[in-house]
Amino acid sequence: MKLKKNICNTFFVASFLLILFSTSVGAQVYQVKPGDSLYLISHRFGTPAFSLKASNNLATDLIYPGQTLVIPNKYSVRPGDSLYLIASRYSLPLDTVRYINNIWGNNLQVGQTLYLPSSQASNPQPEGNLCTVRSMDTLYLLARRYGTSIQAIKSANNLVSDLIYPGQRLIIPTGSTVEPTPEPTNPKPGNSNGVSQSDIELLARLVRAEAEGESYVGQVAVAATVLNRLKDPRFPNTIREIVYQVENGRYYQYSPVMDGRINLPATATTLKAVHDALNNWDPSYGAIGFYNPVTASSSWVRSHPVTTVIGNHVFYKN
Repeated sequence: MKLKKNICNTFFVASFLLILFSTSVGAQVYQVKPGDSLYLISHRFGTPAFSLKASNNLATDLIYPGQTLVIPNKYSVRPGDSLYLIASRYSLPLDTVRYINNIWGNNLQVGQTLYLPSSQASNPQPEGNLCTVRSMDTLYLLARRYGTSIQAIKSANNLVSDLIYPGQRLIIPTGSTVEPTPEPTNPKPGNSNGVSQSDIELLARLVRAEAEGESYVGQVAVAATVLNRLKDPRFPNTIREIVYQVENGRYYQYSPVMDGRINLPATATTLKAVHDALNNWDPSYGAIGFYNPVTASSSWVRSHPVTTVIGNHVFYKN
């Protein structure tokens, strides 16, 4: 009788876990109907619009009839849970869980509701950069721009057709042996647009200090944010003054200036990134700053509209 009881208990626990996990990670998708809006869909499914947008790589609230949306699953935090454990349990990248729930710290409360992207629970999100589709973009152009293939982009984003639309956010898979094609396609390294050679060198040093581990596109984006400040009357009118700007005598605009990494020499790659930015390639989409959401502690930068996310950097404007 004891053996039978243990077998029954084991069967009960196994069945409970099967039900728990199947209800937590079962895929749920929704096809947009005429008259739908992101607001209506978020209320219909009891999911914050932010999580809905993040789960579907949407940069705007624009949706269209026939579009398929992933509805993230709700997960209730249990005793002993952490973001790392939850991400590992469902084979999700930790940054994906943070991004979809807009949680950048590590504190969770028992009973707190988290949102998990159901379509990725059994198929982890491929590694890569996030790209916001622009007007006139096609999968062919994106594949050429980032040195990858149309099929690789479609597989990374679960696309069943070649249809993409402005404002859509796509994962660009990494690991390609081809370097992303700079824009414009025929850059002119000698074109400094009136910027002195010493300022070009300084900006390339800043790009190295801030983004040496990022993709080439991410390095161009960092350079572009400084050039965007140069065009903005709210900021100083030279690159040197922008890089070394200090507010109230103690708030540095760029941490490498404070810790000395700004003095590391520029590399051939960072110099090329600066020249591409000077030739009007702006992967930051007009951003005037950037931050790493894992390490940034300032609530001020987080309060600004996000233009795009590239690698470990969130780009913003104000």
